[in-house]
Amino acid sequence: MSTEAAVRARLNAMVSGSLRRVLGNVTLSALLSHQRSAIMGQIRDEVSEQGKSFGINVVDVRIRRADLPEENSQAIYARMVSERQQQAAQYRGEGAEAAQTVRANADRERTVILAEAQRDAQRVRGEGDAQSIKTYADAFDQDKEFFTFYRSMQAYRDALNGHTTSFVLSPDSGFFRYFENLDGAAAKSGSPGASGGSR
Repeated sequence: MSTEAAVRARLNAMVSGSLRRVLGNVTLSALLSHQRSAIMGQIRDEVSEQGKSFGINVVDVRIRRADLPEENSQAIYARMVSERQQQAAQYRGEGAEAAQTVRANADRERTVILAEAQRDAQRVRGEGDAQSIKTYADAFDQDKEFFTFYRSMQAYRDALNGHTTSFVLSPDSGFFRYFENLDGAAAKSGSPGASGGSR
């Protein structure tokens, strides 16, 4: 080995061999961590020991790039994609579960609110009906004849609300008694003022 080029080639071979030996025993994470300086120091010592026979003293060795073989890169990329897909599926599952829980709670609360509202509405309607019945009863007790007259007027209004309403009634019908006599006497059965026909 009499030329510089030959020595450079030999030195490159020694560095490459040392790199393979040392890096074959460490992980990629170790190479990319704070252990990198110690790994480079080990490679430097091996190459320096081998270079003594050529009168070469190796001072420092630096790793400029840490590339994986193509097949390893593809495998790592595929594993990363799979892990992200699994994580996304987990998040989607957790989201669907949370949504189902929220919907179930909302449906339960809605059912409770509707039931309570219906209960309160029935109670209020019952109280209103009771108050209405009491009011009618009190009014009837105060003036029975006026109450009868008032109810008759309501019946006339409801029955005669059409433009072509016709009635066929018996002569002794009491429906129109307040049309026969102001005191309603004509509605009494057998009364001399009773008359039949249509109204």
